[in-house]
Amino acid sequence: MIGENSKIIAIDFDGTVVEDKYPKIGKPMIFAFETLKRLESDGHRLVLWTYRHGSRLREAVDFCADNGIEFYAVNSSFSGEEYDLKTQSRKINADIFVDDRNVGGFIGWGEVYQKISGNTPSNEDYPKSNKRKKKGFFKF
Repeated sequence: MIGENSKIIAIDFDGTVVEDKYPKIGKPMIFAFETLKRLESDGHRLVLWTYRHGSRLREAVDFCADNGIEFYAVNSSFSGEEYDLKTQSRKINADIFVDDRNVGGFIGWGEVYQKISGNTPSNEDYPKSNKRKKKGFFKF
């Protein structure tokens, strides 16, 4: 549910949601989809903001949908926005940008969640169904 503390969060794809294997789709980053689902359930609106376009963009959107994420908008400020090069900037309206090209690089999804929510995720937020061995921030 969208509330007064809800944010619009622009999220890069390659190197952030998945390992950077562009133009192919890399393996999901550890806890990417779990965190995105949690942010969505916390009431935030997720925008996919990526260099991809055309069929490569469609592949990324479909990959995310197959993993349970439907974005509020894709490469735009809101769903259905018509981009006009003559009247609009390519910069989108978002409160937070999550990208592997940040100064210092990608901080990891556990830290992203902590910074956005102010909460530390628990084991219940990240079920053990993910068969990869967990290392780093989340230790089960």
